[in-house]
Amino acid sequence: MINPFATAKGQLKAAAETAKLDSDKIAQLALPDRYVEVSIPVKMDNGKQKIFTGFRSQHNNARGPYKGGIRYHQDVNLDEVRALSFWMSFKNAVVNVPFGGGKGGIIVNPKELSAGELERLSRGFVKKIYTIIGPETDVPAPDVNTTGQIMGWMLDEYQKCSGNKSMATFTGKSLDNGGSQGREEATGFGGVYVFEEVLKNKIGGIAQGGSVALQGFGNVSTFFAKAAAKLGFKVVAVSDSKGGIFNSDGLNLEKVEAHKKATGALKDFVGAKNISNSELLELDVDVLVPAALENVLTEENADKIKAKLIVEMANGPTAPEADVIFNKKGIAVIPDILANSGGVCVSYYEWYQNMNNESWTKEQVLEKLSKQIKQAFVDVYALQKQYSTSFRTAAYILAAQRIIEAMPK
Repeated sequence: MINPFATAKGQLKAAAETAKLDSDKIAQLALPDRYVEVSIPVKMDNGKQKIFTGFRSQHNNARGPYKGGIRYHQDVNLDEVRALSFWMSFKNAVVNVPFGGGKGGIIVNPKELSAGELERLSRGFVKKIYTIIGPETDVPAPDVNTTGQIMGWMLDEYQKCSGNKSMATFTGKSLDNGGSQGREEATGFGGVYVFEEVLKNKIGGIAQGGSVALQGFGNVSTFFAKAAAKLGFKVVAVSDSKGGIFNSDGLNLEKVEAHKKATGALKDFVGAKNISNSELLELDVDVLVPAALENVLTEENADKIKAKLIVEMANGPTAPEADVIFNKKGIAVIPDILANSGGVCVSYYEWYQNMNNESWTKEQVLEKLSKQIKQAFVDVYALQKQYSTSFRTAAYILAAQRIIEAMPK
């Protein structure tokens, strides 16, 4: 089993060696400032009590409050949460928003809980961590299996427990509860803004009209797929947890969405061939977009990847050993901490609007996002050329330099 925290530290080490960064500061950055593990007693609908385990990792706050999502998943563990908080510090620094990195999670399969149990669990978690979060301390957000509704419950509980009525402690809230316009599209669109810059700079030799395969068909993937289609690309494959579908002539995304809604899965879509998730990764396409899970590109399958360009819309989809193989093969990888940072950008805009009692239109939000993400790409690309290194190492160099600059001397 690949340890995500070991992966994260390895990525930082490569950047530190390439750019000869301050070794004492790098040693500090390799570990979170602190992390907590809490037990959350929840009264279930059958009257019995069940104890759940939750985590919050606060990686680094040199550039601003800790910031990062809370995920509900049966496989949540401390190493994963620590790695994700680490990645959030670097993602925020790459895209130049004034936040540090945090992450949280609860070991639970939310599909097994009723709405009432889910609310009691969410409020119970906040009761255990409210003293270490706040608008200027640590600002959580939704992540895997968490929603604007859950953020609303958490915000309400935080306000009750702390007496602090600020709306800015949680982001990713619903619009009627202090959320920001544009949040739903942010991560997918952010990835497309980066993709546009990649095309403009002819990275990976990708031309319009090329083929795209996306692993995943959630929120991020659908927005990315639709935008890629608008740019003239053929979306030939998409997948969900039950498998994928492929049509070399391109998929009609609206019909695919309707099929998924009607049947609950992508498989058996008329006019497409059923494929597995692993087959999707190995398709002969121009652009591969892993937009679902961590560690799907590994030493085992990296040699079989035929794409010229990989755009990481999931967190940590590429194992370090796979990175080495992609570098040798000349496959350009646009790393997660750049490609999928649109979400945290708009989280920052939501926090800013809440802190300053402002409300921006969707057009304003997406215009700011486009400028900020494209500038991040320009900054990373400059370092990639300067050090003749991968985009991932360049992104880590940029982020580490910015965080080190903000750390106490």
